[in-house]
Amino acid sequence: MKKSVGQMLGKAGIRIPLILWTLAVLYPIFWMFLGSFKSNAEIYRSPWGFPEVYNLQNYIDAWTNYNIGTSVMNSLIVTLAGTALTLVLAIPTSYAIERINFRGSHFLFMLYVSSMMIPMVLGWIPLFFMLMELNLLDNIFGLAIVYAVSQLPFTIFILTSFISTIPRSLEEAAAIDGMSPYGVLWKIITPLSMSGIITVTIMNAIQFWNEYFMALIFLQSSQNYTLALAIDYISNEAQYTNAWGTLFAGLVIATVPVIILYAIFQRRIAQGMTEGAIKG
Repeated sequence: MKKSVGQMLGKAGIRIPLILWTLAVLYPIFWMFLGSFKSNAEIYRSPWGFPEVYNLQNYIDAWTNYNIGTSVMNSLIVTLAGTALTLVLAIPTSYAIERINFRGSHFLFMLYVSSMMIPMVLGWIPLFFMLMELNLLDNIFGLAIVYAVSQLPFTIFILTSFISTIPRSLEEAAAIDGMSPYGVLWKIITPLSMSGIITVTIMNAIQFWNEYFMALIFLQSSQNYTLALAIDYISNEAQYTNAWGTLFAGLVIATVPVIILYAIFQRRIAQGMTEGAIKG
C-alpha cells in the first residue's frame, strides 16, 4: 500500500508540472486563435473571452490588404529552395568526410562542427556586401542560399553520424558489381540514411520558415517579404490602426503550418535525433 501511494505521488509530481507547463504554452496559442475571429471592439471589450461571431474578415484583410498571400508564397519558396540546397550540398559532403580517406578529412569535419559555435550574427555584414556584389540582395533565392549555407554544419554533423553506421561491406559489394561511387552514394547510402535526412529536412524547414533577422537584413522590397517580415509589418501597423484582429489572423496563418508539420513528424524527429546521438 505504501509503495503504491509513493508511486502515485511520484507520478503526480512529474505529471502535474508537465500539465501546468502544457497549459501555459497552449493558452496563448488558443487566445491568439480566438482573437483572430474577433473585431477590434470585441478584443478591447473582452480580450479573454470567446468571440460573439466567428468572422473570417480578419483573415481576408490579412491576405489581401497586407499581402500575407504573397509573403506565404515567398516563405514557401525560400523554405523549399533552402532545404533542397542544404541536402544537395550536405549529403555528398557528409559521405566524403565519413567514407573517403583523404588528407584533412578529420580537420574539415571539425571545421564544420566548430562553425556551429560561431554566432551567425558575425557574418551578416560581410554577407550583405557579398550578396550586393552578386546582385542577390533583396532576392528570395539569395536568401535561400544564405539559409542553406547557415544550416550546412548542423546537417553535416547529423548525417555523418548516420553514414558512419552503414556497413562498408554494402559499398564494397556494390563496387564489385560495377556501381560507380555516385551510384553508391545515391542508391545505397542515401536510402539507408533516410531517417537522418528526414529529421534534418524537417528541422531545417521549420528554421527557414520562422527565420526573421536575416530576412530583415537581406530583403528590402515589400513584395519579397517573407511571412515573418509581413507579420512584423502588421504588428507595427496595428499600433496605429488597431488592426489587432488582423495581426492575430496573420500569426495563425504563420503558426498553424509549423504546428501541423511538427505534429505529423514529431515521432520521426525524436527518433532521428535519438538514433543520431546513439550512432554518433
